Amino acid sequence: METKPPIPRAVLVGIQLPEVDDAAHEASLAELARLVKTLGYEVVGSVSQRREGTGAGALLGSGKLAELAALTGGTGVVGTMAPRARSKARQRFEGAADAPSDEDAAGDDDAAATAEGTGPRPEFVIVDHELSPSQIRNLERATGAEVLDRTGVIVEIFHRHANTREAKLQVEMARLKYVAPRLRESSGGGGRQQGPGAGESNLDLDRRKIRDRLAELREQLEAVQRDSDNRRAARRDQLRVALVGYTNAGKSSLMRALTGSQVLVEDKLFATLDTTVRVLQPETRPRVLVSDTVGFIKQLPHDLVASFRSTLTEALEASLLLYVVDASDPTWEAQLAVSRGVLGEIGADAVPSRLVLNKMDRVDEAGRAALRERYPDAIQLSAHRPGDVSALRDTIIAFFEESMVEDELVLPYSRQGLIGEVYESARVLSEDYNETGRVLRVRGLPGALARLRRSLAAG
Repeated sequence: METKPPIPRAVLVGIQLPEVDDAAHEASLAELARLVKTLGYEVVGSVSQRREGTGAGALLGSGKLAELAALTGGTGVVGTMAPRARSKARQRFEGAADAPSDEDAAGDDDAAATAEGTGPRPEFVIVDHELSPSQIRNLERATGAEVLDRTGVIVEIFHRHANTREAKLQVEMARLKYVAPRLRESSGGGGRQQGPGAGESNLDLDRRKIRDRLAELREQLEAVQRDSDNRRAARRDQLRVALVGYTNAGKSSLMRALTGSQVLVEDKLFATLDTTVRVLQPETRPRVLVSDTVGFIKQLPHDLVASFRSTLTEALEASLLLYVVDASDPTWEAQLAVSRGVLGEIGADAVPSRLVLNKMDRVDEAGRAALRERYPDAIQLSAHRPGDVSALRDTIIAFFEESMVEDELVLPYSRQGLIGEVYESARVLSEDYNETGRVLRVRGLPGALARLRRSLAAG
């Protein structure tokens, strides 16, 4: 009988900074717990502490560090003892540290620690902040557990969920950039290499291998992105709407409802990493393309934002952005600010947009009324209600109708093979014939009509 491997157990650690209120701090830890669950780990406890900053050598004060160590079975002391052996999963994406820091933290009485059950000791400590290599090493020495920061968890989730060639290349690049500064010499020592690369330590050699691999990945990614750019260029004059927003806001469910596509819908953070483009259903003339994009999250690693060029380009090149938020989440406004901030970095804030308050079936009537009063122009809906989705479809079509113009095209009898392109790019209002060819009264975007005229003139 095949037995399943035990589920890794983890303790969460959060630092509440002076500018962060209790609700925001709790929401951040809850989000980290969902990230850890997506990674396949079980959260069995948490430790939090109010502090002025996150720069202390062991992150926590000595009292809280001792409480954390009590949960994991560590000594609570930043000494010279090495942490327990790393798992292969850990070694894949987590490096170690540089020299130890002499800095220690003073405790703070305003702190909290919780643990569940009396089962096996947690093997992981997951910190809700980005850590320096020395902080990771100090925490590992004190707790005897493997320490991951928020960035490391997100990078690993992206690695596991990437499906397309482009996304896999992008994630590997981000992963290597995360690992490189966290490498340290292996337990075998830092001896010098013999032969090619002689004079380099093992650490130097590993870092050079990473640099070489990054250069190779960039070349491969450029080739893949040229193909993607060509596909996007072919859609340039089409009607395009992009669903953007925080992870798990319901974008994929809405995509499925609008297009009838079988896109992945999962109650997990970052269930969608690859850009999906489908046609709005029932189909219109001209067609409307809908893009579902990767969700954003606070403290999204910069290298991942930079890497997901194709997803961000879909948003930048769209004619309409739909900012989808989970209106039942009390922190949705902060989540929307994160989404707008990331897209603002690439100039997508100049693209026309509408706010979509999703999951309204989870909001009571008083809440719906308050949202209507505060955001009168927002679209309230549930992706699971066909009537709501139909109304959103009508809104999308009406938006594009405002940009369309009518024109007359003459399709010569010798160029009748272009009739399919005409019907693909515009809505044909009427057809007639004269001695020159087929006379078409059409309605479409000015750019699409101009392209059709160029095609006709080329013959």
